[in-house]
Amino acid sequence: MSMVLIVNTDRNSLTAPSKFYNISEQTLSETNEVHDKPFILSSYQRFHVMRFSVEEINNSTSLLPNVSIGYEIFDHCSDTQSFPGILNLISVNGVIQPWREPNKKLSQVSKAIAVVGTYISTETRTVAPLLMRNFIPMISYGASSSKFSIKQNFPSFLRTVHPLKDIIEVTVKILQYFNWSWVSFLYSDDEYGNDSQDVFIKRIKDTDICLAYTKSLSHDTDYSQIYNQIEAQNISVIIVFVSEWTARALINSAIQLKITDKVFIASDGWSSNKELPRMNGIQNIGTILGISQPIVKLPGFSDYVYASKSQNHSANSQQQMFCNQVCNCSNVNPTDVILADPSFSFPVYAAVYAIAHALHNVLQCGSNGCNGNITVYPYMVLAELKKSNFTLLNQSIEFDKNGDPKYGFYAILFWKQNGETEEVGSYHFNPSTLLINNSRIHWHTEDKVPTSLCNWECDVGHKKVYKGIHKCCFNCEKCPKGTYVNSRADPYTCFNCTETEWSAEGSTSCKPREVEYIPFTDSGAIVIMVFAWVLVGLTAAMSVLFAINYNTPIVRSAGGPMCFLILGCLSLCSISVFFQFDKPTTSFCILSFLPFLLFYTVCLACFVVRSFQIVCIFKVATMFHNLNTWWAKYHVQWLVITVAFGTQALLLLPSYIHDPPNPYNETSYPEKIILHCDHKYKMFSGSFVLLVFLCSLCFIFSYMGKDLPKNYNEAKAITFCLLLLILTWIIFATVHVLYRGKYNQTLNALAVLSSLYSFLLFYFLPKCYIIIFQSYKNTHQYFSGLIHNYTKTISQ
Repeated sequence: MSMVLIVNTDRNSLTAPSKFYNISEQTLSETNEVHDKPFILSSYQRFHVMRFSVEEINNSTSLLPNVSIGYEIFDHCSDTQSFPGILNLISVNGVIQPWREPNKKLSQVSKAIAVVGTYISTETRTVAPLLMRNFIPMISYGASSSKFSIKQNFPSFLRTVHPLKDIIEVTVKILQYFNWSWVSFLYSDDEYGNDSQDVFIKRIKDTDICLAYTKSLSHDTDYSQIYNQIEAQNISVIIVFVSEWTARALINSAIQLKITDKVFIASDGWSSNKELPRMNGIQNIGTILGISQPIVKLPGFSDYVYASKSQNHSANSQQQMFCNQVCNCSNVNPTDVILADPSFSFPVYAAVYAIAHALHNVLQCGSNGCNGNITVYPYMVLAELKKSNFTLLNQSIEFDKNGDPKYGFYAILFWKQNGETEEVGSYHFNPSTLLINNSRIHWHTEDKVPTSLCNWECDVGHKKVYKGIHKCCFNCEKCPKGTYVNSRADPYTCFNCTETEWSAEGSTSCKPREVEYIPFTDSGAIVIMVFAWVLVGLTAAMSVLFAINYNTPIVRSAGGPMCFLILGCLSLCSISVFFQFDKPTTSFCILSFLPFLLFYTVCLACFVVRSFQIVCIFKVATMFHNLNTWWAKYHVQWLVITVAFGTQALLLLPSYIHDPPNPYNETSYPEKIILHCDHKYKMFSGSFVLLVFLCSLCFIFSYMGKDLPKNYNEAKAITFCLLLLILTWIIFATVHVLYRGKYNQTLNALAVLSSLYSFLLFYFLPKCYIIIFQSYKNTHQYFSGLIHNYTKTISQ
């Protein structure tokens, strides 16, 4: 059904009369044998809306005063057999110019100034290129394909319905609102359906929605096969983007096949249909939700329909030979026309008014009428249409740069069991807001929202592992210790916790580890440091005591000046004890062992020399009479001590300078971090070998003196001290290997302190006791007697 609007004044025609066409969809049954199409009541309603709009504008005294617009309507009943009607629109005197000749007047290019239609995207795709050539405005009230938004291809195309991307956006929002992620998408095998599928696939690409099944529908579709596929994949939600006549076949097949427990989401092409909800058995197939153009009541339209039907329509009207339809519709009830699907009534109404307002601006209409000297051309109307900004029934009519409407919203419909539809929500675009009243939807699942999932969501702390090609199908695996899963950011990965964090098995976040170390205020640390200070005090007191009794036999037998060196080194070794505690730093790590290793080497070297001197006095000197003289003359003892100290320094200092020990976080415990020093024991292996070598020499020499005078126990004391030292470090090494807790620092300090006290208590303390309490043993006569008796014994 095509219509042409001719613009006239009441007095005379405007220069170069302009015409306005409407191309409708299949509406009336054809009276000839060209092409037979079914009668569609909703299309017949839109036919009346078109006529009503034109008459309302012509009766207005403000929009186009003294100007009348006429129309011609024809049915675009076939993409192939409707071309004569389309070509007639763009012809002049039956001639079509393939291109505009330079000397050809614009008025001779086309007799139409604007076209309203068509309804379906496929038909629009056929017609539009013919109109775009001369920039004839084409305003569609139903074609929503996204391709028409491309202005390079369709420069003079506008529409009063939202493009497909908008209704697809509403569809996706509904799916996300009800947490439906496993869906099927059925679409008509035409421009509208194919484009809707493409837009939907692109829109869900970065969402949790999976397209489990998709299929195009046509007149020869095997619906049983489609439903079998849907049932086999356990899909509960079926999205349907088709026309109302295809939807009828789909729903009827579902009823015949006894399909149940499904949720159908209807596009705006059939969601507001008045006949489908009343089909017998439709209440058994599940729940039907629809997305619809908002229903806008047109004041006066009902009266107009009743008045129109009261007139006699001649059935013998002149029929053209190109798929134009004329119908004797006297048997159509006006009430049925009014109650038919009104989804696209307002888009038709708005399209006609948009052209009228554009003419109002082109003709410079005012209170005194319109300028009759202006020749109206299509491109002039197009320019004003793009600038449209007027209010129509409380709607602000505007178009964006792509010719798409900037106004309106979508209604969410629910098909009730009694065959009626109810608006249960809406989606507004600016800003994007989805509102749904769940209490008004009566689901087929006993009022519980149906589910449509390939898999249920994983339990807390489990990651998803893909199963097949769809991201919605997955297995669940629990995240191990030290990892967590963030279901919002990436539900497919167990992320590792950082070094300072920990997590139990199946965690969704990491917890900070408890940082542990032995502070100075720890009771155990205080006790150990007190003992270290006591050691320093004892060494100082012993040094004073030995200094006072320097020339006595006890002090001389203990080593004489060497005693002060040993006591001083013991005091310096105790420095390492204080740096075993508190939060480790690089300097703390260096000083925790370096002073002990350096100065304890001196102590051991002194005892090696002292052990050798004892053996030399009592045993070797009897065989080598000049050895003692040579030893004393060249101060060999000091040379040995210096070499030992120098060797240890050469082994330690380069390692400490090149790669010093640093603070280290021990993370072997899941819930805490143990702060300690990372001593690289392999780098100190040379230093340890030297200490072991000195201990071995000392032990050998002291053991050789086990049969010395009974009361002369120098060698025995050194041997006992060495045994304690060896036992201490065996225990320390064993614990160090087996235990990695925070008390390692305490064990280190105890090992150092034990090593120092072994010599202090079991070598120097007995000598102090003799000096203070057994002074009779601290005489030359006593010592001479011991030596004389021993010499006499071994000579026998």
